[in-house]
Amino acid sequence: MEFLAPLAETPLARALIASSTLYLLVNAVHILGIAMLFGAILALDLRLLGLAPTVPLAEVARFLSRLAGVGVALAILTGFCLFTVRPVEYAQNSAFLAKLGLIALALINVAVVHFGSGWRHVLAGGVPNPAIRMSAIVSIAIWIATVVAGRWIGFL
Repeated sequence: MEFLAPLAETPLARALIASSTLYLLVNAVHILGIAMLFGAILALDLRLLGLAPTVPLAEVARFLSRLAGVGVALAILTGFCLFTVRPVEYAQNSAFLAKLGLIALALINVAVVHFGSGWRHVLAGGVPNPAIRMSAIVSIAIWIATVVAGRWIGFL
């Protein structure tokens, strides 16, 4: 993992290390991104599972998907910034590696859903099929596990 060590010498990493305020702000934006992502995904997945049936699914699905996309982009961008501060340590942290694996699984789940005909059917106003509902359950479980793994990083 020593090949990652030069990341800690980049101007970005040096700035984050030198300024606790900058680090705090980047960390806060990371948490905001996670909150946007998880909040939007949880609301969407619960709606796909049948909660709040009076809320028009096709309309909220588009909005919540985009909100989650912005959240994941913020979380990944700021997460990389935070990673540069201690890249070798993070790359050897089993919770960090679990978090990355879970994020990959969650994004694969998103891709499978969004490129499938069931999602197009939902966006056209149709009822979610069993596969979409199962993907919603999987999504909730993976994103919760990702948040837990993220919190676990600091304890290892």
